Formats: sequence, structure tokens, C-alpha cells
Amino acid sequence: MKIHEYQAKELLAQFGVTVPRGRVAATAAEARAVAVELGGPVVVKAQIHAGGRGKGGGIKLAATPDEAESAASAILGMTLVTPQTGPEGRLVRSVLVEEQTAIERELYLAVLIDGSIGRAILMGSVAGGMEIEEVAASQPEAIIRVDIDPAAGFQPYQGRELAFALGLDGDLLRPATALIAGLYRLFSETDCSQAEINPLVVTKDGKIIALDAKLNFDDNAAYRRPAIFALRDRAEEDPLEVRAQAEGISNFVKLDGNIGCVVNGAGLAMATMDAIKLAGGEPANFLDIGTVNDPARVVNALGIISSDRSVKAILFNIFGGMARVDVIAEGIITAQKQAGLKVPVVARLAGTNLEEGLKLLDDAGVSVERAADLAEAASKAVAAAER
Repeated sequence: MKIHEYQAKELLAQFGVTVPRGRVAATAAEARAVAVELGGPVVVKAQIHAGGRGKGGGIKLAATPDEAESAASAILGMTLVTPQTGPEGRLVRSVLVEEQTAIERELYLAVLIDGSIGRAILMGSVAGGMEIEEVAASQPEAIIRVDIDPAAGFQPYQGRELAFALGLDGDLLRPATALIAGLYRLFSETDCSQAEINPLVVTKDGKIIALDAKLNFDDNAAYRRPAIFALRDRAEEDPLEVRAQAEGISNFVKLDGNIGCVVNGAGLAMATMDAIKLAGGEPANFLDIGTVNDPARVVNALGIISSDRSVKAILFNIFGGMARVDVIAEGIITAQKQAGLKVPVVARLAGTNLEEGLKLLDDAGVSVERAADLAEAASKAVAAAER
């Protein structure tokens, strides 16, 4: 789960990380009131779940409350397009109004999970303000990593090590190590999957401030972090993904292709998407339907996929263990007959109750193109999508 910048900064402040003074506003009048309250030049920042906002006109400087009101009026209600939103952009519903900061230099700081070593890592760079992917490509030597032993946890010397590497020594060393410790504590105590400050700035008067922030949280922790997950903004999420979660299909991710996928098992779903790519197509989604013993769940999955107008064909890849092929077949039949499923369906079915499932499909007379293996299924799905 992602949250907005203003929410992330509120959490950072609770863990001792210094952030600029400011407040969120939903109207231009509210933005003006915040600027009056702050009593100086401000920056007005669009609040959407995407970076690169400045490049799209979503961040404006304002010297007076009147200018803040005008900037907020221009930003609120706009469809902001950034490199991270895609061409469709995101509707701006609120802005963060905060005091301007006199910046001396910009740094990058984050706590992330490194899946290759199974640990959290502290990551820093003197190339703050840039996308970390750009830094990794153009200046890999500028990225500093500090691995955290999960048994020992974060140690103060690791904060000092990273601070020195970022040039935060002298009078900056103590506040820098305290800030790094606070960021790690936030990461571990709220079940973050990513805690990023970019840029972390040193001001001209010698302060260290988190000028921007991004926090992502592990969805599996929702049951024990109700206060955190109450911050969720569903308006910022893909409508199909929100619908899938509401209908009990949690493992659904919308993609950009035109071949819908219904698969049982996350690994098999990844292999299915790879097979589609290898056959010259593009998957429209990741969907692990899991163990299916209810045809209605299959119908729901098909309803979600087929409501995506970019989907031109649907590929079922079911290798039945606990998931029964006859239940899958009942769901396909119901979707085609009752839910008005229009796009072609290709099915590779194997495993539990296979004969019963195939007989159900034959007796129902539904239009399903079968395949003997995954490679054949992917090729047939790509061909069906192109018809």
C-alpha cells in the first residue's frame, strides 16, 4: 500500500525525522489559509501516488498567500501526467502547502528490502533529487549500501557509517545519525516495504530535512496496522485492482497488455506471462486465483478481466492440485452464459477432476479453445487476441 507525501511526512515526524512545516489542502482557499499560517514563501505540491510531479506542473512556488491560492487553483482538479503515471495521468484532489527551504545540497536516503539477500538495507547517495534508477545506471559508485542483520537489528555505528559516506560529518553527524535511526525505526515498526527520502536536504543554516518522502507498506500487515492502513486512498489505485480485492481476489495486478490471465499459483502465473511474451504477446494482468472451490470466484475473475477494454483474449492456465478443474469449468460456463463473456478463451487445463471438467465444457457447448501445454496455449491466446 502507498500513501501520500503529506501522510508520509506526518509519520516521519512521529519518529523524529525533521520535515518542513505544512498542511494538506483540498481547496484553493484552504491553501491560502495555510500559507497565511506559515507566514512566508511556500511550495504547493500536488498529492498523487507518483513521482516526477514537478516535470508535469504539479509543484509550484508561491511568495505570497495570493500566489499560493492561485497555484493551488491551477493544480487542483488537473490531470497530472508524469513518467510514473502513464499517459492517462492522475486527477489531483489535494495539495500539500509547506514552507520553502533554502537548500545547500541534496541527498538520497532509503530503507528497502533486498530480496537477493533477504535483508533490509540502508541505501544512500550524494546524488539526491534524481531517480535512484538513473543514479544506478549513470553513477553506480554514488550508491552506498549498509546491510542490516535481522538478528542484531539496526546498530548506531551503521548510521554513523552511512552519515560519513554522505558527507554528513562535524556538527551534522549527530542529527544525521538520529534521523537515519528514526527512519529505520519507522520502517521496522510500521511494516514498511520501502521508506524513501528523496531529497534529504542540508539547508543553508545547517539543518537536515526530509524534503520529500515515499512510504510503501506490506499489504500482509494490514491486520496488525489498522491505523496505517486507514490512510489508504483507493481513489489513487487502479479501479480493477480495488474491485478484485473487494471480490476476494487479492492477487491481481493490472498490466498494459491485451491478454488476460487466470492462473492458479503465483509462480505459474509468472511463467504464463513469460510464455505470452515469448509468443509475441503482452499480458494484461497478473492473476493468481489460488485454490478455487467456488465457481463464483472464477466468474468474478472473468468479470474483472473482461471489463478491461484492452483485453482481446483470456488465457486459463490451470494445473489442478487443490484447485479443481471441474470448478474452473463451471465458472467459465457461467461467465459465458450468464455474464455475457465476449472475448475468446483459451484454456490449458490439467490435474484434479480433469475429465469431469472437460465433460462439463463439452456438454455446455461453450466456446473454449483448448491447448495441450503452456507453449501452445500462449501461442493460441496471442493469435486469438490478434483476430
